[in-house]
Amino acid sequence: MSERRISTLDELVDLVGVPLPHVASKARAALHELDREWLAASPFCLIGTADASGACDVSPKGDPPGQLVHVLDDTTIAIAERPGNRRVDGYRNVLANPHVGLLFLIPGRGDTLRINGRARLVSDAPFFDAMVVKGHRPVLALVVEIVEIFHHCAKAFLRSQLWRPETWQDPLPARPVIAKALERPEASLDELTAYYGPTYVDKLYR
Repeated sequence: MSERRISTLDELVDLVGVPLPHVASKARAALHELDREWLAASPFCLIGTADASGACDVSPKGDPPGQLVHVLDDTTIAIAERPGNRRVDGYRNVLANPHVGLLFLIPGRGDTLRINGRARLVSDAPFFDAMVVKGHRPVLALVVEIVEIFHHCAKAFLRSQLWRPETWQDPLPARPVIAKALERPEASLDELTAYYGPTYVDKLYR
């Protein structure tokens, strides 16, 4: 059987239907106090970007609750860049295309907070002093001007049982094994095991 491709908006709507009025109109353009509380409680988010040609990237960001997001005002937030692999794929995209989508999670909760907006990169600003973690001041921040913000229901998390430890399965090889097979074949497994060992956490902010 050949695939049946959806190529028009009418075909899509005919297939999935239309949202209920309260869903269609739930997006807002500014932070509510409940949104601020959510951002203060979230330790993890995903940032979606695309370059000028439309090629996409999604990058995870994490910090302790209360330190992941700095709220500048009712329509602007900032997220610090911490030391990583230096690919900065998402930031390269922002330089070419400022449109971003963010998804903020709170462990154990199925609902999420979504923000779509326009981003810019900032190498220093007075608010960087408020983004220090473990004595380390960020060298870069992603500042997002909010276009729309809304809360998303828990169905995906309920279907996946993401927060139910009794359902967790991990049949894959350890990170050092994957790194040797796909990224660093010249390194020994012992070297990679040491690299990703107990001292790995000591390098999170430097």
